[in-house]
Amino acid sequence: MAVLEVRNLSVIFHDGKKAQTAVDDFSFSVEKGEMIGLVGESGSGKTMTALAAAGLILNKEAEVKGKILLSGTDILSLSEKEMRAIRGSRIGMIFQEPMTSLDPAKTVGWQVEEVLKLHTKLSKEKRREKALEAIKEAGLVDFERIYKSYPHQLSGGQRQRVMIAAALIAKPELLLADEPTTALDVTVQKQILALLKKQCKANGITVIFISHDLSLVRSLCERMIVMKDGRAVEEGLSDDIFERPKADYTKELIAAVPRFERESFEKKYSDNGTVLKVSKLCAFYPYKNSRLFSNDKKSQALYDISFTLGKGEIIGLAGESGSGKSTLAKCILGLHNDKTGDICHSTKYPQMIFQDSGSSLNPSKTVQWILEEPLKNCTSLNAQQREACVKEMLYLVKLPEEFRKRYPHQLSGGQRQRVSIAAALMLEPKFLIADEPVSALDVTVQKQILSLLKEISYETGVSILLISHDLRVVYQMCDRVFIMKDGMIIEEGEPVSLYKNPKHSYTKMLLESAGA
Repeated sequence: MAVLEVRNLSVIFHDGKKAQTAVDDFSFSVEKGEMIGLVGESGSGKTMTALAAAGLILNKEAEVKGKILLSGTDILSLSEKEMRAIRGSRIGMIFQEPMTSLDPAKTVGWQVEEVLKLHTKLSKEKRREKALEAIKEAGLVDFERIYKSYPHQLSGGQRQRVMIAAALIAKPELLLADEPTTALDVTVQKQILALLKKQCKANGITVIFISHDLSLVRSLCERMIVMKDGRAVEEGLSDDIFERPKADYTKELIAAVPRFERESFEKKYSDNGTVLKVSKLCAFYPYKNSRLFSNDKKSQALYDISFTLGKGEIIGLAGESGSGKSTLAKCILGLHNDKTGDICHSTKYPQMIFQDSGSSLNPSKTVQWILEEPLKNCTSLNAQQREACVKEMLYLVKLPEEFRKRYPHQLSGGQRQRVSIAAALMLEPKFLIADEPVSALDVTVQKQILSLLKEISYETGVSILLISHDLRVVYQMCDRVFIMKDGMIIEEGEPVSLYKNPKHSYTKMLLESAGA
């Protein structure tokens, strides 16, 4: 018997005049210990399939039809109380956006242990021991500190690894992994994939691995299903699909896989003034919830960072999770004030595209409201003009006009990220910080968004500070690249020369991991 069997699954939203079908008569099965990949663009139905399999789609939000059999039991027929007994113990889940999945008011240790509290009779000491072991196995070195930390005290990559630890701690029958390595740098990504493969094989865990990265799915899964518009367009062995794709859509996806290439744009402005100047910047975080240090003891996150950003210039910040990239961005925007040094920028409305679109968008407001808000606060446009601007921006980021009426939770991860990009561009800023702006996007849309950002920069002179762990994205986009490690800039230069002749051993290691 298959561990999971999906029969004629359909998920239909009724949030407008016309019903929207997210999953359309979709069927597949997965055997015990098998790892299967669901690939496709944002909105293809991958995440909705996983949410349905976890019983997380409410009847008032959407109509769910068909059968989802977990070891023969149709979970769609179970009550919420019965599903709570299954989630965590029999079904493990790793979601795309850890900041919205983790409780901000609870420590990491409490949350990793939660499954054991609910579904086992282990003692407090044994639960702590297993939680520390799971955190360590997820690739987090300072696991004692991580155990005592809150989610907001960790980087995006560290939070994602905490989610992986929590999902695997109870050794579930089925693991639903929705973009589990999206927020991870290339070196840790390899470690996490190896960890997932090793633990799931050792414990006979069945895995549904959802990703827009076909290369990633190929390296992990024996079999994959390519989805488009809620349907399966191609299914088979991963190697066969990658080497001999049959569907035109599959061929397009494979052709769009990022490579170390640069697209040329002609700059249409002559002013080369300085937009941003950072001098000797240091940043600090207080130690909290620690018996070893008093509350006034601080941990240094940035060390003497200095650089300038010219008009229309795109600078890339690359490095592993926890290297200080996001802290630097927060300091520049005034979101982190425990710092020394000087930061000067000459722009009225600097904007930021955040890494985690799920936590940066207001969950209680529609897309129309979110995009219109900066226009209401900072311009004198009337309602009709604001609506026209919203429609134009949705067109630019490749989202349908009818999405104006949707709420963030009704969009896929990639669609939410595009809304975040649109919101940042609404006021036509001269300086933009993009923190992992395409990490949640599928390969085809990723290419479109990167080209869009570069085109806007080169045509209007908007300056961009691009933060990314994807060295291919940095190579494609940036005029200069800064490599960060342990809160310091250890190497900088133009992409072509730096990538071909890296001087620092850390830079060489990053490039090797990225396949450069």
